[in-house]
Parts: sequence; structure tokens; C-alpha cells
Amino acid sequence: MHINSPDFIARSKSALADDNLQKALKNLKAGFPGKRRKAMDRMPEFDAMRDQAADIKNKVIENLDFYLETFEAKINDNGGHVHWAQTPDEACQAILGICKSVNAKTVTKGKSMVTEEINLNEFLEQHCITPIETDLGEYILQLRGDHPSHIIAPAIHLNLPQVSDIFEEKHHLPRKEDPAELMQEARDIMRNHFVAADVGITGANFFVAETGSTMIVTNEGNGDLTQTLPKVHIVVTSIEKCVPTLEDLSLYMRLLSRSATGQESAVYNTLSSGPRQEGDQDGPEQFHVVLVDNGRSDMVGDEHQDMLRCIRCSACMNHCPVYSQVGGHAYGWVYPGPMGSVLTPKMVGIDQAGHLPNASTFCGKCEAVCPVRIPLPKLMRTWRERQFDQGQGSTASRYGIQIWSALAKRPKLYHAMTRIVMPLMARWSGSKNRISSLPLGRGWTLWRDLPAPEGKTFMQQWSKKNQEKQP
Repeated sequence: MHINSPDFIARSKSALADDNLQKALKNLKAGFPGKRRKAMDRMPEFDAMRDQAADIKNKVIENLDFYLETFEAKINDNGGHVHWAQTPDEACQAILGICKSVNAKTVTKGKSMVTEEINLNEFLEQHCITPIETDLGEYILQLRGDHPSHIIAPAIHLNLPQVSDIFEEKHHLPRKEDPAELMQEARDIMRNHFVAADVGITGANFFVAETGSTMIVTNEGNGDLTQTLPKVHIVVTSIEKCVPTLEDLSLYMRLLSRSATGQESAVYNTLSSGPRQEGDQDGPEQFHVVLVDNGRSDMVGDEHQDMLRCIRCSACMNHCPVYSQVGGHAYGWVYPGPMGSVLTPKMVGIDQAGHLPNASTFCGKCEAVCPVRIPLPKLMRTWRERQFDQGQGSTASRYGIQIWSALAKRPKLYHAMTRIVMPLMARWSGSKNRISSLPLGRGWTLWRDLPAPEGKTFMQQWSKKNQEKQP
């Protein structure tokens, strides 16, 4: 997937003008957040579980080498193989080598953001291997030559007529507009791909050091068919998704589905611990795990280490007021929303992704709903600071920050200025008590009115209230 993050502003304007996208995003706002809230109301121990989950992840990150080596040893004991990939190219080359070793021509793929990250589909196609996405959303996007705009609902930016259009065009079958009929059509076509595939590739929501197991969480069952029918199963996952034990895994499973879709549990939660053993009725003959680093080990011990706790539930973007207006494609790379605003600059550089950590209201909702308590606003702020220190950003914004800093460091001057400005803003608002146009505030008032202040500063109002309380 090409990096288009520098075009965030232009892509956002295009998204705001896209009627189909805006209609689809309304469905997002009406769906996942409400379902999550209801699921949380039924689980009073949720906050305690979040603390526990964050502690376990911190322990893993601080001892990551130990847990990864333990996992590799268990995989070897189970008859599988682990491939270490420091870069996307190393990961792709490892996967290509496995595919060539069995003369693979087609591979089926379960949904995996890491394979998007390493641009695996395009790489395989360049080497005459055809990847077939089996997740319904990913399959629709592949037919369209499109990319995911959401972590758990990759085609959420599309509406039903758009799906009908692409199925009619690519399948050469009579047009259908009933969702159930469209899903059945996809099943009928996909069934042959499952049977014919030489290799199955999946991601992993988690992998367990204790047992050498990987887990996928799906609602369609396509992941199970992808990893059991072909002779070779390749798991592509990133190094931070490790959990110590199966008991720890059960904790994350309780958090993941509720935070993501509001479900008590996803429909399919499948563990894989190696190739088919003697007596097994099904399963692959070979089992490979490709562990992708791609800059993550550099995050251990630095100011962005907390981001390695992320379990990819998408709760942050489901509740983000920016994402809900512009969608995922505006962010210009694999990971959208608040988590992408932290992760993308780390992976592609702040010079490429500088707009993303600035695309936030800092309302704090992302941190409030995160099941592993990642302080996303704080992490985005560190990128803003780094961007400023490196002399990046527009001249106007840099001068604005410098002026604000000069005032904020001089309390007396700041209070004097605000005592002058507040009455002026109150008069500026007129009888409606709302400001529709404000110098230096056009970015806000272009889209909405600013409620007028009462004419006094906060400190003046606070002092008055305290005086009124005194006998």
C-alpha cells in the first residue's frame, strides 16, 4: 500500500464531499459505539480487566526477547517453523520462499493488517502468485482494487449499491441487491478458491508463548478454511502480539470482541499450534510463522512504547470525531484513526505523516475507550513536539505556537491579554452570542460558530464565585 499520508488535508476535503462515504460513516457512528457501550454495561469488572491487560502487555514488552524465544522453541517442538523478518522485504521474501518451495500458484488469505503493511499482495502478484482475499470485506476491496479503511470492518466506507456494482461487473452474474444473496454469491465463488489454494495465509490477533499457538478471531469462518484446507499454513504477525499464557489470552479475548464490535465473543476463535499431527483429521502439512518487526523493536524503551500494547480492536477510531468525518482512507496508509496517528509516523517517518497527529481534537475519547489504556493523546502530542523541534509544519502554525508559548510562560502578561480579549469577543458575537467569523480562528469558524465568552476570563469568574461563597 502506497504512502499517501502527506496528502491528508486534500484527502480529507475529498472525503467530506463524498456523499456515499458520508452515508457509510453515519452507519459507523450509529453502530459500533452503541454496541460497545451496551457490552461494557454488562461487564462491571471492565476497568479492572483493562488494568490487568495493560500490566500483562507491559511485562511482555519489557521482556520481549524472552517471550519471543520461548514461542519459537514451542513452535519448533510442535513441528512448525518461525521466520524472523526485520523489514517488510524480509517478510515478503520469507513468504515467497515458502510458496516457491511447494510450487504455489494461488494462495488464500485471511484478513491481516500486517500483510497490508508489508504490501504482500502486490509482491506476490509480481512473482506470478495469485492472492485471494477470503474475508468478505477484503474480497470486495480486492475486486475494486481498493484498500481497507478500517481495521475490523475493512469495507465500511462502501454502501450496498457499490458492492452490487462490483459483483455484477466481476462475477458476470445477474445483479443482486439483497445482502444475503450477495453473501451467498461470494460463498459460491470462494468455495473453489479454498479447495484449489496451494497455501493459506492468515494473520494472528495474538500468539501464545506458553504453547506456541497463534489465534485468529473472525465472524465468517473464512480464516478456518484458509488455514486448514491448503497443505501449507503461513501466519504473518507482528512481534508485539505475544501473550504469555492461555490464561492471559482468555483475558484479552473478553476485552477484544466487546471493544471492537460489542459482541460477547466473536463467532470463531481459532487456535493453531503447528502442522497436522498423526491422527488429526485435517490441518496443513506445514506450519510457518513469519514474525514481522518493521520498527517495533525500536519502540521498546522509547516514548512510544505504550503503543505496543494495542490489540487492534478499533475502538479508538470508532469513537474518534475526526475519523467519523473523514474515514480511514484520508489517513493515507494502513492504520487510520488515533492509533494510526501514533503508529504511522513511527513506521514511515514524521516527515511523511506529520498531518496525522495534528488531526485530533484531543477530546480524549480514544484513551477513554482503549481496552489496554494507551494514552493516545499524550503519544500524539509527543509527535507534535518532535515535529516542532525538527522545524516541520507550516510557518503560520510555528509562529502561532511560539506566540502562545511566550504568553503561557508569562502569567501576568497572559492574564492581562485575556482580560482585554474576552470583552472584545463578547461584543464581537452580537445579540446571538455566537461568533461566525474570527481572525486567526478561521479553521474553526469556517465550519461552525464559536460560542461567545461571557466577557470575563475564567480566573475572574472563579474569583467572583469564591468571594460569593465567603460569609
